[in-house]
Amino acid sequence: MATISLDEEVRLFTNNAEREKYNLLGTLYGIIVALDYLERAYVRDAITAAQYSPACTRLLSQYMTMLKLVKDSVPSIEQFMTRYRMDNPAALHRIQVGVPATVEHSSEAGPETGKWIAETTQNFITFMDALKLRLRAKDQLHPILQELVTGYARFKGSKDWEGRSKMVSWLITLNSMKASEEITEEQSRQLSFDVEHAYAEFFRSLSSGKERS
Repeated sequence: MATISLDEEVRLFTNNAEREKYNLLGTLYGIIVALDYLERAYVRDAITAAQYSPACTRLLSQYMTMLKLVKDSVPSIEQFMTRYRMDNPAALHRIQVGVPATVEHSSEAGPETGKWIAETTQNFITFMDALKLRLRAKDQLHPILQELVTGYARFKGSKDWEGRSKMVSWLITLNSMKASEEITEEQSRQLSFDVEHAYAEFFRSLSSGKERS
């Protein structure tokens, strides 16, 4: 009869595939917990709307990405939370709604502007993530950047934002390339810097109250 040592480490996995699965599930668990903390902090006025909106949008984006990676193990988020005894109702509500509370309960800026803010934030995050994933070809980057610039341009103050002209310039650069042609590593670093600067500028403008669509 086999004996069990109480000092022996209990392993959840026996191969690399199982280890990766549990790592992904752990990441999903962490995203839900982080989202719950963020929701509670916003409700208590511990953070501003300008701080909350991009953070919430990023977590929702990360959640959607992780859900695709673990879809075989997670039939639904409710089942996942029940299975691991998660008590995070604020996070569950935000996941079910799919947009930050600033968009869900938008008033002063109007529901349409709130929707634009959420969409533009999501486009920024998607494009920055694409660069981090080392996507370099025109046919990979151009559609995402085009959608970003289109949404960005809907805001009245965007014509005066430095980031807009830089992103349009990058669109022109990508337009001049063949579909399979790739930007260089140096270009990728500069593009990432310019887009991150535009992203920060975008939220500074919103939080300063200058943007009213």
